[in-house]
Amino acid sequence: MGKFCKMDFGRKNKQKGVNIMNKFIGIGRTTKDIELSQTPNGISVAKFTLAIPRTFRNKDGEKEVDFINCVAWQKAAENIHKFVKKGDQLAVVGRIEVRSYEAQDKTKRYVTEVVVEEFEFIGGNKKTEKDKKKYLTEIPVDDLGDDLPF
Repeated sequence: MGKFCKMDFGRKNKQKGVNIMNKFIGIGRTTKDIELSQTPNGISVAKFTLAIPRTFRNKDGEKEVDFINCVAWQKAAENIHKFVKKGDQLAVVGRIEVRSYEAQDKTKRYVTEVVVEEFEFIGGNKKTEKDKKKYLTEIPVDDLGDDLPF
């Protein structure tokens, strides 16, 4: 008999009394080595892109790929930077955020990215696979305070 899992993706919006959900779950390969930087207050932030092939083929018989921008904070950012290299497979759970900024040409630009809340190393460099298992983690991202650069 199979296992059953109760999943509660929604949460109550106390102001309007309705359920809301913002959840991304994906497995893909990193498109380049992970960029790690620090905010002015010293919080680690890692930015990376996952290439996730679609499950169907287009009219030419080719699989298309979506490129998903991701951002991880604090210890998660440090561990992903330490253990994940270009082409490694990574599972990510998070929420989708859209932010905007003014570009140098004074136009408003929008960025959509996944804020990593959980991750799991799937595959990559065999040498570090054993070490990676120690760092599987669930990340509390709600306590970042006001130190976000956007």
